[in-house]
Amino acid sequence: MTARATGAARALIDHGGVDQIWETAFARDVCAGLTTRPKRLSPHYFYDALGSALFDAICRLPWYDVTRAELRLLERHAADLVRLTSPAFVAELGPGSGEKLAVLARAAVRARPTPSFHLVDVSSAALALAARTVGDAAGAAPVTTDQSTYHDGLAQLARYRAPFGRALVLFLGSNIGNFDPPDAAALLAQVRAAVSPGDHLLLGADLVKPERALRLAYDDPLGVTAAFNRNLLVRINRELDATFDLSGFAHEARWNPSASRVEMHLVSLASQVVEIPGAACRIIFDKGESIWTESSYKYEPTDIVAMGARAGFTSRAQWIDEPGRFALTVFAA
Repeated sequence: MTARATGAARALIDHGGVDQIWETAFARDVCAGLTTRPKRLSPHYFYDALGSALFDAICRLPWYDVTRAELRLLERHAADLVRLTSPAFVAELGPGSGEKLAVLARAAVRARPTPSFHLVDVSSAALALAARTVGDAAGAAPVTTDQSTYHDGLAQLARYRAPFGRALVLFLGSNIGNFDPPDAAALLAQVRAAVSPGDHLLLGADLVKPERALRLAYDDPLGVTAAFNRNLLVRINRELDATFDLSGFAHEARWNPSASRVEMHLVSLASQVVEIPGAACRIIFDKGESIWTESSYKYEPTDIVAMGARAGFTSRAQWIDEPGRFALTVFAA
């Protein structure tokens, strides 16, 4: 799902060249994705400033209960989680607004000693907001940020956590569901390699639910999710001087029961050609051809435990919000 920075790119990130790196990766990935069959774009490119704001709006829609269900579980079990894991260092991959980590931070502050907090995200806007939110909840506890992909953030994790003790890594929001099974397995294996015995992983994952509920969650009546999806084309137009006509693409959410996933697509309404000068490519679309922009896998509770076990983790607790059909699972390294 995410672009991997080279060693040279990593050095540029450390020295403030973040925008240059992401523009180069964006152009490369857009051209590569739109010249494959089927055409695909990585969902982490949804999250420019407007995309992040639209996603925050999606999380407030009555048809999308993932965030509310996860918050309910965190509010109910944050103290249990702190007692179970005793973290000195808490790292979250993809913290979004930081709202969920703030719930844990408030519980950790009460427990004492307060851990250090570390945030990894590709979006500078999301990192800035999350750092403020978590900082307000954590008081004097240090909060560090790393604008990078999950993979690169995990590669740097040892450097950030070195002065501290036991670590707790958070991967929430059912972000694991955006990875195809082999990529999800590889990511969890990388998390396992980045932590030490005695460390923990908290994994949030959306569960299988009725098809009607899934379709409403990913194709809401207000059209917010459609705007979120089409904003990817707006971003390509703005940053790569492309010629996408938004009216020529329809948002479509598909439930694939055999793969247990919701797919988001942008479907071309006519035969058309799109120029992308900033990526040095020209893309031909047939009528009805789609750009596959996201997969969102749904799980059964036992599937989540098995997935962690294959990566080398041991399940220590699992909490399920039945109304929202969402699970938080605590794994020990």
